[in-house]
Parts: sequence; structure tokens; C-alpha cells
Amino acid sequence: MTELFVGGGGEDYETPQKLLLRLANRHGLIAGATGTGKTVTMQIMAEGFSAAGVPVFLTDIKGDLGAMALAGDEDQPLHAAFRRRADRIGLADIGYRACPVVFWDLFGESGHPVRATVAEMGPLLLSRMLELTEAQEGVMNVAFRLADEEALPLLDLKDLQSMIGFVGQNARALSLRYGSVSAASVGAIQRRLLVLEGQGADRFFGEPALDLSDLMAVDGDGRGRVSILHAERLMRTPRLYATFLLWLLSQLFEELPEVGDPERPKLVFFFDEAHLLFNGAPRALIEKVERVARLIRSKGVGVYFVTQNPDDVPDSVLGQLGNRVQHALRAFTARDALALRRAAQTYRPNPRFDTAEAIRDAGTGEAVTSLLEDRGNPGVAERTLIRPPSSRLGHIGADIRARLMTESPLAGKYDTTIDRDSAHERLQRRAESCARDAEQAVDEEREFTAARRYDTGARGTAQRLGGKAAARSAPRRGDGVADAFAKSFARQLGSRSGQALARGILGGLFRGR
Repeated sequence: MTELFVGGGGEDYETPQKLLLRLANRHGLIAGATGTGKTVTMQIMAEGFSAAGVPVFLTDIKGDLGAMALAGDEDQPLHAAFRRRADRIGLADIGYRACPVVFWDLFGESGHPVRATVAEMGPLLLSRMLELTEAQEGVMNVAFRLADEEALPLLDLKDLQSMIGFVGQNARALSLRYGSVSAASVGAIQRRLLVLEGQGADRFFGEPALDLSDLMAVDGDGRGRVSILHAERLMRTPRLYATFLLWLLSQLFEELPEVGDPERPKLVFFFDEAHLLFNGAPRALIEKVERVARLIRSKGVGVYFVTQNPDDVPDSVLGQLGNRVQHALRAFTARDALALRRAAQTYRPNPRFDTAEAIRDAGTGEAVTSLLEDRGNPGVAERTLIRPPSSRLGHIGADIRARLMTESPLAGKYDTTIDRDSAHERLQRRAESCARDAEQAVDEEREFTAARRYDTGARGTAQRLGGKAAARSAPRRGDGVADAFAKSFARQLGSRSGQALARGILGGLFRGR
């Protein structure tokens, strides 16, 4: 199989529109107003990739992609409409068939748990997720750098909370080396981490972390696994959603070898509600996303952005998306009309029709497509009827989902959380050790003072001298953890030359390119 059938095109919808698999890693765009058929287009493309042996990762925003795990049939309500559509575009056999689906869920409720360690996420993505200011982001970078130097693994959320607290307790000593660390910035980060924990992110950060090979597997029939991320709840925290998907892309880039232009992709990644990635994003982050789109295709990964309007995607990223399916855009306002014209201008014109009018007038399940031709140049815009899906449309019941998860090849692998010895536990042991040392110092000083009182025979003089010495040198009980630990750490900081991990903006993804 060398191509993926998308639908029928041309003036009478007779010209088949096919996406060449060897050019599928040149990325793509699926756009259109709500209710115009974007989700079904994503579904039929995912089915086609899977049938060609290409694993797929996609997000289920509304919970209506779960039925891909079930085969369509002639008894389903839309079969008659599907049959008419198939006849019109020259599709002899719809080929009803289920997909090899694996369900995922960051919260572990409607799919296998998805986890990442705090260290894998990195300081920039975490700062983006927490919407930190520049000063607060600097404190986050200090915490990560110090964790590297002090051999304090950052695995879960409590590790990061403890590490930020440690930075705050030792702010004076750290400021001499890393620059100002203000109590206000530390407090703001801790408050935002508390909010993030309340939103359920504590279940995302931790181990066992996601093994990317589980997203890139095929079933016994050689069909690519379809990994569906259940994102109904996740969409309530859009920053977490966008940050997770961007992290996943960066991990794919770091771990996959260079393959150039393979005969078919190693993985196809659908990024639904793509505008969430770019809303309020700093220019530096947009530049890095552009770099992802440009470079990750050499790893054999195709990225398809799904959004309502092409304007949601910056021009620098939009220019990297070669395969396009544009569903209807409605021109209710002057701004809508301008967006419609801009969208039409990005297509190679077809002399048979006006592209802007075709986009405006497209019905549900219809689109204007432009798929890369054999030499990699954009195809002429074509009016296209999207083919009917082979799997079912819509939601599935909780009982069916639970059964499918039980039968999943990954059942049990990610279910139990592992809490390894990491930053939180090690900092806690250090604090306890310093507290014991402080108590021991107090006891030794008392014994020394008492011995001096009775050794000289000059009881009054010995008492005065001993009292002054004790006042100068003995730690107070209340300072046992914070003060003694801070002083000990300050002495170590100047002499220790721990090896820091070389992190770029998104881990190794943007390192020195």
C-alpha cells in the first residue's frame, strides 16, 4: 500500500484524492468550522494510516473517537448515507473494520495512565504550563540546575515542590552563584504548583513514564496501533494539554533516529485544537515549534494540526504543512471574510472554480483538498467528498471501554505508580540529618560548658565564660533544620562542581542546532 484514499475530487467528485504515504511525513492541516466534519476526516485518515501499517496517535476532545475500536456495519444508522457517498466517489467497498485501538488518559480514568517525569518535561515547558513570569522562570531554571548538581532526581510533583522549597530556604547562598532568588518568586511558583496539583497533574508526573515504543507498535496483522488520548477532562486545563503534546513531540525527536524520507511514516501524530499550542505563546516557543515541524519529519514522524481556522497556526508553521484538507469556513463577519480569503490564498488555484467560494459553500463532509504530488509540490485545490469511515462513529459505553482496556496489550503495564527514591525523599533525609547534627551540637556544647565549670575551681568566672561561648556557638532548637541545613549547604555550594545536565529549551530537541 503506497497511498491513502481520502475521497473523491474534481468537478463531479470523481477524481480520487490520495495522500502518498512516502510524503505523509511532510505534515498536514485539517481545518474548518465546528460541525463541518474535521473529526471524521481525522478518523478516516487515521484508519488509512493504520491499515498501511503506520501507528497513529490522536486526541479525543469530545469523546467521539472511541468507537474506532468497533467495526462499522450495515445496521448502523448512517450506513445508507455512507453507501450513497461511496457510490458517488467510486468506492466499491467501504470495508467495515475495527481499528487496533489503545486508550490513554493523563488521569488514568478512561485509558491507560500517561506519565512523564518532571525532569523529562524540563524547566521551559513547565514554566509555560504554569504561566510564570521571566523572573519566576529563572527560579525554575535554578531549581533544575541545582537538582542536577546535587544529584536530586526530579520525578514527580512533590519532588519539584520540595526542590523549589529548598531553593527558597537557601536563597541567599544561591543568589551569590545563580543571581537573585526572591521569596516572592518562590512563593508564586509554589502556589501555582498547588493549583496544578489540584487539577490532577500529580497523577501525570511520575513513573512508570510513557515508553514511546508503545505508541509505535503494530498488531498481529501488521496494522498500526491507534493510540487515542482521552482528553475531555484534560481540555479543562488547556495549558497542560498543549504542553503535554509538545513534550511528546520533543521526546519523539530526541529518541528516534534519522531516517530521511521513508516509504511510509514511522508514526503520524494528530494535534487536535492546535490553536491552544499558540495562544499567548512567546515568540521563542513558536520558533521552536517551527523547528519541530521542520526537523521531526526526518525522523519519519508526520504531524497533522487540526483546528478551526488556518489563522490559528502561525505562518512560519503553516508553511511546513504540505497536505491540507480545508472544510467549510463561514463568513458571518468582516473578520471571517478576511480569514476566508487568506485561507483560499494558501492553495494552488484550480481554474475550474473559485477556491474561496468552494471553501465557503462546502457542506458537512465536503472539503477543499491539496495533497502533495509525486515530486513533493502542492497539488491543485480540489473540491472533495470525504470517504465514509470503516469503523464506527460516536461514543462507546463505559463497559465496552473497560473491556477493551482489559484486553489491551498494555493492560497492567502502567497501572501501578512507582515512587522511587528521589529529590523529595533525599531532601527530607538531609533535613533530618541536619536536625540531628544540630541537636548533637547543642548537647556537646552543654557537656563542654559543664566540664569547664568544675575544672578550673573558679566557678563564677567559668560560668560567665561558658555562658558567652554557648550563646555564640550553640544552635537554637527551632533552627535545627532550616538554619543548620542552610549553613551546611552554603559551605558546600562553593566547593562542589557537580556535573549539570545540558538542557536546551525543550530538552535535547533544540540543542545546538
